[in-house]
Amino acid sequence: MKPLIEYRESQDILHQELKQIEKWEKEQKDIFFWEKIGRWPFMLLDRLTPKIIKDKLEQLLNELGSFIQNGGKYLVKEETVLSRLNKTACEYMIKQNSADSVLDTEDQPRGGKNTNAEHSDDSLWDLKQVAELPLTIMDQTADDITSGRITFATAQGATTGIGGVFTIAADIPILLGLSLKVLQEIALCYGFNPHDKQERIFIIKCMQFASSDIVGKKAVLEELALFDDPSRQAQVFSQMQGWREVINTYRDQFGWKKLLQMVPIAGILFGSMANRGAIHDVAEAGKMLYRKRRILKRLVEVENGLE
Repeated sequence: MKPLIEYRESQDILHQELKQIEKWEKEQKDIFFWEKIGRWPFMLLDRLTPKIIKDKLEQLLNELGSFIQNGGKYLVKEETVLSRLNKTACEYMIKQNSADSVLDTEDQPRGGKNTNAEHSDDSLWDLKQVAELPLTIMDQTADDITSGRITFATAQGATTGIGGVFTIAADIPILLGLSLKVLQEIALCYGFNPHDKQERIFIIKCMQFASSDIVGKKAVLEELALFDDPSRQAQVFSQMQGWREVINTYRDQFGWKKLLQMVPIAGILFGSMANRGAIHDVAEAGKMLYRKRRILKRLVEVENGLE
């Protein structure tokens, strides 16, 4: 089954895009001193939070272990993202046709539908077709989805900021769940299936990258460089046995951002800012790391003459 848009970036363009991602990776290795005090607010939080809230937090953190194994309640539906990709692709085709002053009927969706028409489920692509889409469409869809998730996180952070210290315990697992959701959606945008255990591990590694310091980011990038190498995957997977440390690191990383959220009412402002920044950082890491994988896969195909 052919993709609806038959287009591939040239090898030169793919290399240019890859250089941009590698530049971003180097920029991520900077660290500020105040990042190192991330655990301090949570030392205080452990002392002030009632046991019932800490037990609930522990329960929710444990649920993330099942996400790696089977996805649990955090798995997203493909159809929503595929529909978004469809819409973005149609807008892309309309712009291309308008710029060229050419209406190419071969670029129409299956069934002869007009690109302006709404698409039913039977016009959606599968992930193999998504993997063939231009990077422009993948990027735009990922950006649109991320924008919506950031808006939601901002509102959610303001809500949990009302109660100060006691609502932080509820805020953290919600934010972790939202992080998992946006990363899965980004994975789908680039043609990767979060229903596969391998991709759920990659998603956790994206979260780890977003929350790590210089040493941690370097280590994660080295691990992910081996991720699609069948002979080295076992090495990467074995490192996920300590997944709880990944989640706890992610939680503690934005602890300093939550410090002022402990003040009731004032926490509304700081909570919204902290959550907005957290989801932005996670989504940015997910987009760049998944984009890099797609580009590398495409380069291999081009170099092997499979374009």
